[in-house]
Amino acid sequence: MRWSKILILAAVIVVIIAVGISAFAPLQVFSNNKQLPWVQENITLGLDLQGGVHVVLEAQENENTKITPDAMKRAKAIIQERVNQLGVSEPVIQIQGDRRVIVELAGVKNPEKAVQDMIKTAFLEFKTEDGITVLTGKALKDAQASRDPNSGAVDVNLTFTSEGAKKFANITRENVGNPLGIYLDGSMLQNPTIQDAILNGKARITGYANLEEANRMSILLRSGALPVDLDVIQKMSVGPQLGRDSLNSSVQAGIVGFIAILVFMGFYYRIPGLVADLALLIYTLIVLAIFIGIGAVMTLPGIAGFLLTLGIAVDANVIIFERIKEEMRSGKSLRPAIDAGFKRGLVAVIDANVTTLLVAIVLYYFSTSVFRGFAVTLSIGIIASMFTAITLTRWILKLAASSNIVNNTKMYGA
Repeated sequence: MRWSKILILAAVIVVIIAVGISAFAPLQVFSNNKQLPWVQENITLGLDLQGGVHVVLEAQENENTKITPDAMKRAKAIIQERVNQLGVSEPVIQIQGDRRVIVELAGVKNPEKAVQDMIKTAFLEFKTEDGITVLTGKALKDAQASRDPNSGAVDVNLTFTSEGAKKFANITRENVGNPLGIYLDGSMLQNPTIQDAILNGKARITGYANLEEANRMSILLRSGALPVDLDVIQKMSVGPQLGRDSLNSSVQAGIVGFIAILVFMGFYYRIPGLVADLALLIYTLIVLAIFIGIGAVMTLPGIAGFLLTLGIAVDANVIIFERIKEEMRSGKSLRPAIDAGFKRGLVAVIDANVTTLLVAIVLYYFSTSVFRGFAVTLSIGIIASMFTAITLTRWILKLAASSNIVNNTKMYGA
């Protein structure tokens, strides 16, 4: 039994160290190459770290539209919807003054195209052969891009509202054999001839060059027209150099702090400290894996939150280890002292972490997007630290005690 415990413990240690080395080896933060390939390839960086575009849009008033607070809110909501559907991560969109909207997009490959997609009118019309508009995009319920698996043709499938479906059915019924022009922003997309009455409230626009073009068009159509005209009054590219320097500095500071923590825990708490070092390595891997899995956008505040959670993770182990030392000093043997130490320290660990987690949740819901990255990384780190401290550290520490490799209580900090 003793040798089986020793073999399991040795296997656990080897696996943790091997995974840690393979995960962090690509971080070339102390060499001349400071591109951080592992981070850049797997974790999405925010505007402050990878650069992007900063745009100022101003609403223009005319005889048909009036600029009101409600109109500006609706314009912001439509821009937000379009940007999110275009796949831009963590955009910053906010109203400035009475008629301006500030938009910041991180990592966009084609800023000019992204800006045009934001402010495009996307006004859809169906016109008869004599140029009369018989239906507009207001009757549209949904628009989705698709590709025919057999022919490979790309199109946009339109679904009308119940009222729009009735009108479209009447239009197609009355115009069988006649063309029905489909116009977007005044330009003809297609001029198909109606073969039969379309009674199910669905239509299809074909003729797109590729699926990307069809997808962009479907986004514009289903997000609706902007309530006011928006002009670009300022547009500038934000370079990532400052952010890259800050990222390198932050990662270097984190690695130095991480190593210092490992050395301190091993020196001061000995066997429990070394166990905590292993758990801390697993904790770091878990947090980074969650960031990658949920597609979290890493910003400088987010990095600050992650570094802060390293201290929180260590704090939980310190509380528990001090309890274990107290139990051993009171005369308990090693295994009962470990059980009692975790039981007594658990309340303090949960209380401290839950209150911090509540603060992070409040910060996320009531702050701007700049600080939400901090709140998200803080929350993930707290949950991961509680898991590693309460379960992983306890399991490895009890495994080490059961193996009887070291029975001297002084090696356990007593």
